[in-house]
Amino acid sequence: MRLAVLGDVHGNAFALEAVLADVRSAAPDALFNLGDTVWGGADPARAWALQQEFAPPTVRGNTDETLAVWHADRGQVWQDWLRPLLPAELPARLGALPTTAEVAGGEVLLAHGTPHSAWTALFSADGGGVPLPPREIAQRVQGWPGARVVVVGHTHTEQVATHGGVTFVNAGSVSRQPRGTDPHARWVLLERRAGAWNVTFRRVPYDTATAACWARQHCPLGEQEAALLLGPP
Repeated sequence: MRLAVLGDVHGNAFALEAVLADVRSAAPDALFNLGDTVWGGADPARAWALQQEFAPPTVRGNTDETLAVWHADRGQVWQDWLRPLLPAELPARLGALPTTAEVAGGEVLLAHGTPHSAWTALFSADGGGVPLPPREIAQRVQGWPGARVVVVGHTHTEQVATHGGVTFVNAGSVSRQPRGTDPHARWVLLERRAGAWNVTFRRVPYDTATAACWARQHCPLGEQEAALLLGPP
């Protein structure tokens, strides 16, 4: 069994096109999307159309909740810009997505942040970037005893850890790479062979200059968005 997992598209159609092409070349049995679908400024309407057709979201991300007005005090500038560009029913649709999904007969657990919250980072202590030891990561998913692999996104940082026979994975992000990293788009391939799950991180180059140009020309926080897309100078 081969499963592709992507997440944190953040409205970047240019990066998503490149990732989808790489996913097709890997020929997985299924493709899953960890949310944070459209909250970004590199052609979000086209990014949503691509996701709707090829990679519909499996679980909701924190910015999906924000677009669904779960958190009315957050991101008003983005809210005002995005809503006219997207289908009217999309915010409610994103808000109705689950926090978790169990796939591959329950052996793979998917979430955006943690199984309990799209806002919390699985690999870090609450409220900061302090890394958690694997045994404490495992405590956050003890309600899913059948899971052999847990895949999340949210922090945009590729990570892997193991504890008690469970592998914990952060898939990285399709868009908006962390400061100091290369701007390649990311996704992860899971392969079950002889009863064991293997994890392969995939990095895909795309036309970051064109994506940044689109952001500068169209979105209200264009320079800020362009900096997130271009990565270090």
